[in-house]
Amino acid sequence: MSLTMHLHPLASFCWKPLIALYENGTPFDVVIVDLGNEQSRAAFLRLSPAGKMPVLRDEARGQTVPESTIVIEYLAVHYPGPTALIPDDADLARQVRTADRFYDFYVQEPMQKIVGDRLRPQGQTDPFGVEQARAQLRASYAIVETEMQSRIWAVGETFTMADCAAAPALFYANKVEPFGDRFPAVRRYHDRLVERPSFARVIEEAQPYFKFFPYNDG
Repeated sequence: MSLTMHLHPLASFCWKPLIALYENGTPFDVVIVDLGNEQSRAAFLRLSPAGKMPVLRDEARGQTVPESTIVIEYLAVHYPGPTALIPDDADLARQVRTADRFYDFYVQEPMQKIVGDRLRPQGQTDPFGVEQARAQLRASYAIVETEMQSRIWAVGETFTMADCAAAPALFYANKVEPFGDRFPAVRRYHDRLVERPSFARVIEEAQPYFKFFPYNDG
């Protein structure tokens, strides 16, 4: 098979291109990377010296593609499917890319700060940084709450790359900084994402690994 995704099933940024692949039924193989295993880590670093997942390897075209957004962009160009995750219209495409960046930078990153802090050794945590991250998440929820009053998906009526970014971001963010009752539109959007077959499949495949998530609630 031409395409191989190098990933970990629990990693939120790996979920994003997986959703895109499942949306379009694109065939691919998976290599699960275990950075704690010396052999797995060495093999992955040969492929991607930066050591960041996910990475897509396309043997047919001789290309190694890092970064979740770039993977989806690459698939849209070279392996398009029935779901156009990046619109042809230039203005709509810009809106999709803007929303994609929003969910990566202002939801995923603060969420990962909170998760990462819980994994730190005792005495080396960053309570101030965690509170800043929580404040950022609440500010981001307020933005999404306003936007999703009149939308089904992140950029209107059509599922796009922006929703591929929003799905893992909101799923994990809700674990570390719950939406509560303040953000009902965010909750409804989150629930629509979870019910999307492509995302439901990603969550199901990650189930055996959730016990390793430091905010695991069962």
